[in-house]
Amino acid sequence: MIDGLDDSIRLPKEKQGLLGHIVNDLRRVENVAAIVLGGSYAMRQATAASDLDIGIYYSDTKAFSIDDIRSVAREYDVGGTPTVTGFYEWGPWVNGGAWIKTASGKVDLLFRSIERVSSTIAKAREGIWENDYEQQPPYGFSSIAYLAETQCCLPLYDPGKIVAKLKSEVSVYPEKLKRSVIQYSLWSAEFTLSHAVHFSHKQDVYNLAGCLARATKNIVTALFAINEIYPIGDKRAIDILENAPKRPDQLRERVEAILRAGNDAIPGLQMLFAETRELAGGVYQPFYQLE
Repeated sequence: MIDGLDDSIRLPKEKQGLLGHIVNDLRRVENVAAIVLGGSYAMRQATAASDLDIGIYYSDTKAFSIDDIRSVAREYDVGGTPTVTGFYEWGPWVNGGAWIKTASGKVDLLFRSIERVSSTIAKAREGIWENDYEQQPPYGFSSIAYLAETQCCLPLYDPGKIVAKLKSEVSVYPEKLKRSVIQYSLWSAEFTLSHAVHFSHKQDVYNLAGCLARATKNIVTALFAINEIYPIGDKRAIDILENAPKRPDQLRERVEAILRAGNDAIPGLQMLFAETRELAGGVYQPFYQLE
């Protein structure tokens, strides 16, 4: 068993071996500060088809060489030349890494700047967060995902206790963040709903569809905050909320019905918004009165 893992991870033997070899190779790369296992395995939600997600932490003032990471990736890739990016080529949040096709399945290496993660956590504790829509489909990348990653990741190499310190900083969901996410997400949902009504009357399918998806996403984001859960991404968002204590009844069925209903979705979305607002317990107040 690899240090940092336990039987609850349910990592198949061949992937355990692969992970151990990759971690040992990455440990020898100069200026790699820490290595973690993230993604579905760290969250105990993996399936037989799940990738291995390996986070590699570095300091902005002392970063590792991309060529060194490329050399490690080539050792394990069986699909040709692996994709290895430079820093921030993927964008400001998913700030670099590699996609590797190995004999034991896909492996993703994800670069993480210690300074950027630390500052994002510090801002979140003051209620400051953002969602970069262009960074990642379908709904963008929320800065709060850094807190989710930090909370669930499993340190495999952390000689300076960097990851351990970061994990201690996200152990309690910040009250300021909770109030900020609820306020801005529900305001965005209400404002978007008002536009959805207008587009529905005009039979404007393109803009109506966007509003339905956007408002539903806003409601989902608010529900994560109401339950003091850091959202790690969109893939399993509804699955996670289905097990949350504070949620509208039949959430999955209602979300799916709303997104399929087109012009007939407005009443269901309005009701879902009203129930979520009630669950917020008075935290949300609209910025302006909408007609």
